[in-house]
Amino acid sequence: MSVTFKQLRYFDALSRELHFGRAAEACAVTQPALSMQINELELTLGLTLVERTRNGVRLTPKGEEISTRVGRILGDVRELVSFAHHSNRVLTGSLRFGVIPSIAPYLLPPLLPLLRDAYPDLELHMRETQTSNLVEELLEGKLDVLLLALPIKHPDIEELKLFEDPFLLALPKQRKQSGRLRATKDMIEGEKLLLLEEGHCLRDQALTYCSLKQVDAVNTFGASSLGTIVEMVSAGFGITLLPELSLAMEERGRDLTVIRFADPEPSRTVGLCWRNTSPRKDDFRELGRLAVEAWQNGPLAKARALHESNKKAGFDLTAETS
Repeated sequence: MSVTFKQLRYFDALSRELHFGRAAEACAVTQPALSMQINELELTLGLTLVERTRNGVRLTPKGEEISTRVGRILGDVRELVSFAHHSNRVLTGSLRFGVIPSIAPYLLPPLLPLLRDAYPDLELHMRETQTSNLVEELLEGKLDVLLLALPIKHPDIEELKLFEDPFLLALPKQRKQSGRLRATKDMIEGEKLLLLEEGHCLRDQALTYCSLKQVDAVNTFGASSLGTIVEMVSAGFGITLLPELSLAMEERGRDLTVIRFADPEPSRTVGLCWRNTSPRKDDFRELGRLAVEAWQNGPLAKARALHESNKKAGFDLTAETS
């Protein structure tokens, strides 16, 4: 007997669902049919891969290792099929696109219409979640390309830098500052710094810039969206660091004073990443080109042009919004 692709696909589903019924449903087969293929896979390998429990199944230590290897094999097969389907044309067929929450609401609105108009045959599937989840799903072959903050620093991942996204200090509007003032780290000391909840790379970047190695050293507030953070700042409950990319949306209708930091400004590098074995690198580079176009010509274009003009004139820009 030899291992079949069907057995690998069924075992992969069982590894994810940890329940025979749900795995069978995911594979569009009956539960007995899936169970029989799992049994045959165990016999062929000479290993016990799963332990049946009252509530479902759990993987044995050997099953965990086999599950990881099966995920890689299935990912390679998907890339083989993808290469055959997309070798002649750019950005056609299915694309599974992951993006982090601190970028998605701000760059996707100008990017998606560009993508739709330029490549109408593209079937786009979006996934928005934290960096660690996206990277895991990319390596497992569940996603094709990610839009996030770089670097990722993984030997199996290739990166493409797109643009720098500066951080700015956001204060309640009632705390007016001089029009020529530049923010510094000292302005954050002793303040209630409002940050995204743990797991968001934006939180880690802010803490690193502020030299706050211990989170307990600052009065922080956990939230899952920048919108919630900005509402808190606007109401006078603290201050925060905002990426410039978010300003056009998040400052709208809110009582904020936004101040640029003294040079060198803190920033994050926004870019794409994909598995370095992917055959669709031309697709991803074209996606990156469109993302840069969306950033350059999107809602922030006017504000960015004003900032550059002020810098050349020797002014420090403080923007008060309401």
